[in-house]
Amino acid sequence: MVLAVTFPGQGSQVVGMGKALADAFPQAREVFNEVDEALGEKLSKVIWEGPEETLTLTANAQPALMAVSMAAMRALESRGFSMREHVAYVAGHSLGEYSALCAAGAISLADTARLLRIRGNAMQAAVPVGQGAMAAIIGLDESEVETACDKVRGNGCCQIANDNGGGQLVISGSRNEVEKAAELAREMGAKRALMLPVSAPFHSELMAPAAEAMARALAEVEVKAPVVPVVANVLATPISDPQEIIRRLVEQVTGQVRWRETLEWMAANGVTTALEVGSGKVLTGLARRITKDISGIAAGTPAEIDAVLTATI
Repeated sequence: MVLAVTFPGQGSQVVGMGKALADAFPQAREVFNEVDEALGEKLSKVIWEGPEETLTLTANAQPALMAVSMAAMRALESRGFSMREHVAYVAGHSLGEYSALCAAGAISLADTARLLRIRGNAMQAAVPVGQGAMAAIIGLDESEVETACDKVRGNGCCQIANDNGGGQLVISGSRNEVEKAAELAREMGAKRALMLPVSAPFHSELMAPAAEAMARALAEVEVKAPVVPVVANVLATPISDPQEIIRRLVEQVTGQVRWRETLEWMAANGVTTALEVGSGKVLTGLARRITKDISGIAAGTPAEIDAVLTATI
């Protein structure tokens, strides 16, 4: 088995996530305590008790999902799992890239929590509510979706934000242009073109103010070389140099999450199993659709932790 560890992004949050881990593993509970202390508030209470609309706020969902991923990671490590010994690569979907870097020792837990709070606030503030939009396009390939974006791009912005594999791409940008591109995609034969219930046009050029905020924030923290390479969202190839990690994290705010290519690169370079660490099984499902060469498993509950340890150690 050649193992890669992946970390979920926004949309995987659910009230109560990580509570069973905190109850079962002191090391997991300590993660939530550290994140609460770093942020100066009881984010753990929101994670475990809600309300859902508060947890779903971008500024809360991003550090919350990272906290659950790191709690699961610490639980695995407390039972003998070693990133250095058992893992070939790490990667994370959008904010999950920060979880991946934290798990691989590149950024401290406290700094990661603070960075994600800054990132969430900056992304929300970059575009006035209602001016941006995102849409999922299902059933067209990347070049076809790119054509649709090109044809509607006027004074506004419209670009591919995520290539999630399995024929699912997400576009992002100015609301008018995204709506037109979604309609054009339907005319071009897309099976579905759905406007997404998101609060901002993530991973588009409209996020440039947020990218500038992240450049300033990342300049203030220590970034080390990860113990295993991280496959960067914007490259779909692995990086380890701290300065390049910072550069790519800044680019990621406005750039495309190349998840399909990430999994395809892993498969081409010997990875046989992708372990999704954290809340939910979104990435496990995507892995199944992207390549038959990688099997996906998830570790987000105590029972799943036990199953993973049996399978990997």
